[in-house]
Amino acid sequence: MGKWLKTLCFTLLLALAFWFRPTSVLSQTCDNLCEVNKKIDEYQKELSRLSSQANTLSNQIAQFNAQIRLTEAKIKQTEEKILLLGGRIDQLELSLGSLTDAFSSRAVETYKMTRFGDSLFLAFSGHDLTEIVSRFRYLAKIQEADRGLLVRLQKAQNAYVEERTSQEELATQLEEQTKVLGVQKEAKAQLLSVTRNDEKRYQELLSKALAEIEAISAIIAGKGQENQVGPVAEGARIASIIPSPSACSSGGHLHLEVVKNSAHQNPANYLAPKGIIWDNAPDGPFGFSGSWQWPVNDPVRITQGYGMTYYASQLKYYGGAPHTGLDMVNNNNDWTVKAVQPGTLYRGAIGCKGGTLRYVRVAQSEGLDTYYLHVNY
Repeated sequence: MGKWLKTLCFTLLLALAFWFRPTSVLSQTCDNLCEVNKKIDEYQKELSRLSSQANTLSNQIAQFNAQIRLTEAKIKQTEEKILLLGGRIDQLELSLGSLTDAFSSRAVETYKMTRFGDSLFLAFSGHDLTEIVSRFRYLAKIQEADRGLLVRLQKAQNAYVEERTSQEELATQLEEQTKVLGVQKEAKAQLLSVTRNDEKRYQELLSKALAEIEAISAIIAGKGQENQVGPVAEGARIASIIPSPSACSSGGHLHLEVVKNSAHQNPANYLAPKGIIWDNAPDGPFGFSGSWQWPVNDPVRITQGYGMTYYASQLKYYGGAPHTGLDMVNNNNDWTVKAVQPGTLYRGAIGCKGGTLRYVRVAQSEGLDTYYLHVNY
């Protein structure tokens, strides 16, 4: 076989060797990914075990630590996936480029022979007729084999283009996971701040919160002691916030409840949109989509939202139940409470943790009642 054929075969083998060569970096990435997956499974099992234990401060801290480790492991998992995909895509692109160059050079040679296929060309284009015929046959076979390999590689390239899209999606996922990690660390810091890392204080806060939710249920069920005051206009002053800790309240704030036909409603669906000072970390901002006037004057600071908030879902303040109202306060120590809608005003009270929880209620139209808790009147 001539020198030209040896060169072509060497080029082909070089391209194939480049494509199929073992890559230590990718192998290491795969090993790292397997190790991260094991850690994720361990942390998930640890979280499951901790969540079934008693609700103590030490257990809550342990859960936060496990959750933080789990999120960090998921971030590492995403990073390893991005590296793995990136390496595979880059390697394929280089391999495909090398093979394409080799294929193109052989295609030119074959084209020359098929373009000038007459006997004169065969007679004068080489020193040995047998070598020329062998050259043509080998080139044709190699080109055919290359064409099939090139098609397969192009299909693989298309598949990896899709994986490149997956890589971009993973990058977005990584960004979100990083944000979640920040929230979890903030939540842990908030827990330590609120409880002052004291088990007794934590249990007192839990007890107050649970007693409050039970008192609210009793109030809505009509078990509070109420006196009718009379008609009240929208925006009229109806009470004032107790500025210090009181019965079933760890500090001065207004708890607003919206109830329709004895069912809790999200106050955010009724209050008009406005600028808010957010003090409900780690939950963060949410929207308002109603038209009602606000019960406290500007600037309004929100300390807890409605539903499965951080306190409800993570700290289990309400025994696993959601927070049924909206907690707020004026940021300039203006303790005024106003009616969000016109209706009939009632003043009420109910026993809570050895004290008296005072509230006012406004019976509105369309089966709606609004309750304003932790107030004086």
